[in-house]
Amino acid sequence: MREIPFAKIDHIKVGHAQNLEAGTGCTVVLCEKGAAAGVDVRGSAPGTRETDLLNPIHLVEHVHAVLLTGGSAFGLDAASGVMRYLEEKNIGLDVGVGKVPIVPAAVLFDLNLGDPGVRPDMRMGYEACRNASKDNTEEGTVGAGTGATVGKLYGPSFAMKGGLGMYALQAGPLQVGALVAVNCLGDVVDPETGKTVAGLYDFREGKFLSTEAEIINGASNPHLLNGNTTIGVVATNAKLTKGQAAKIAQMAHDGFARTIRPVHTMYDGDTIFAMATGEAEADIHAVGVLAVKCVERAVVRAVKKARSLHGFVSFGDLEKKSGNDS
Repeated sequence: MREIPFAKIDHIKVGHAQNLEAGTGCTVVLCEKGAAAGVDVRGSAPGTRETDLLNPIHLVEHVHAVLLTGGSAFGLDAASGVMRYLEEKNIGLDVGVGKVPIVPAAVLFDLNLGDPGVRPDMRMGYEACRNASKDNTEEGTVGAGTGATVGKLYGPSFAMKGGLGMYALQAGPLQVGALVAVNCLGDVVDPETGKTVAGLYDFREGKFLSTEAEIINGASNPHLLNGNTTIGVVATNAKLTKGQAAKIAQMAHDGFARTIRPVHTMYDGDTIFAMATGEAEADIHAVGVLAVKCVERAVVRAVKKARSLHGFVSFGDLEKKSGNDS
């Protein structure tokens, strides 16, 4: 088993577009030949598009892209740009009088960072597609992770910068990877070390607080619990049915549970899509186990690769400050 770039998965391309001044952006995962896909929504405040058609009992068998975007529900407009791009390339479900690109999408809430009046739109979604390539390795404060923040129980003065992370593995011919935009209410913990790497931070005391412990002890701040949601895509070259892809999306949420504490809250819209490009024979359990591992590492990479933006301090800058203080 070896690590590979996420965008090197067979028939997958990744593209980002963002507005750093406004603090928002979007990310597209393209599969122009079509991919079997599934979805699993675990958070209780989701913003999604075209998720019902991923139900295994429904007609459409393949998607042509998945969009992850900031902008809350406004950001769903960016999917129209992805559709336009694919339509121009004559890619989509053949309906006789033309082809309709199938583009599921999920949003995260980043309106509390930068300019809330600027959100991903058709133009930005189209730009993300034009930027898509198999060589894209950009992580951190890019694409859907541009306006992402974490650890928001006590509002922005205790929160840190989130971001976008990618990680993929290859075992023989099987390729599995995850791309995740981390914008959670909770804290991000590296399961390899057990240490919190980003989250609820007391900057006056210079230490992390535990969001879980604070909630257990009765803390709440309902006026500020609207800026969350972690969204992601698991991509694989395995041959899967829609039903099997849905199972992979379900299993992949274990990666969220191992790294985000707490996760799947009433104030998060946590959603994972799974895309299977159909190149390799594989056991579904092997795909699922690898998906969990990739989601874990993608979540941690998302916050470690992030850059500070609009007053939200990144993991890297906090590490530098802690080093200087010591």
